Amino acid sequence: MNLFKKKNYIPIGRTMPKREETAHEPEQQQETPAIPDGMWVKCRFCGGLIYKKEMDEFQICPKCGGHFRISAAERLAITCDEGSFEEFDANMVAKNPMDYPDYDKLLEKIRDKSGLKDGVLTGLCRINGYKTVIAVMDSNFMMGSMGSVVGEKITRAIEKATQLKLPIVIFTCSGGARMQEGIISLMQMAKTSAAVRKHNDAGLLYVTVATDPTTGGVSASFANLGDIILAEPKAIMGFAGRRVIEGTINEKLPDDFQTAEFQLSHGFVDKIVNRRDMKDALTTIFKLHNIKKGEEGNE
Repeated sequence: MNLFKKKNYIPIGRTMPKREETAHEPEQQQETPAIPDGMWVKCRFCGGLIYKKEMDEFQICPKCGGHFRISAAERLAITCDEGSFEEFDANMVAKNPMDYPDYDKLLEKIRDKSGLKDGVLTGLCRINGYKTVIAVMDSNFMMGSMGSVVGEKITRAIEKATQLKLPIVIFTCSGGARMQEGIISLMQMAKTSAAVRKHNDAGLLYVTVATDPTTGGVSASFANLGDIILAEPKAIMGFAGRRVIEGTINEKLPDDFQTAEFQLSHGFVDKIVNRRDMKDALTTIFKLHNIKKGEEGNE
């Protein structure tokens, strides 16, 4: 203890003045460092923070390899040959067939926010020179839920592939049928499946690529009808949600239940393909099925 340390004594009868009363000098405010929005992103698979500049156009976590959800436009950019995509039915929009309260306002708001007319983009493209019809679902539009427009656009894309005698590749991403459209939404399951059957009867190739998540009515229809079913790593694939199933059967499900890896081990997926390798994997499939490069159609 320092017995000779100088102390400040307060005379009896006086109290210590408050901070603001003694502050004859301007109080210095502490500046906290500001981090610009969007500089860091959190991986929902491993929980790690990732400097956004470390992410390239494939949007894959550098720590655990988890695949981030990407938009349909971003998917087309990394899959199709540059400048080759020609969109189908670009201006098709949903109505409100069930008179669901405020559904029109909700659709308008989501269109403005996402820049999409609905939850899927369809068209004609080339993949490493191989001409194909492609459909890409987008989770940014009501989690890719399948309503009348999604079902109609996918059906038309499959029918166009049948007409042109081309393969079709569909990237699935959906929370299921769109409840705001009721039975109209559920009817799309049968309609898309019927189109797939006609495409199959014509002897043509259909490849499904399941991305996260592929669930509900989409998984119960065209998503699982591909001649070859690919999936991205760790993608959730299934019909009902995990909690719904556990609550129904009163049992604990495996930790990896409904993941692409679980589905692969049970024979529901043919191969899990890293997003970086997807274009080459599709090209290999076209070669194995004797798809002729650069032609209008294939006999």
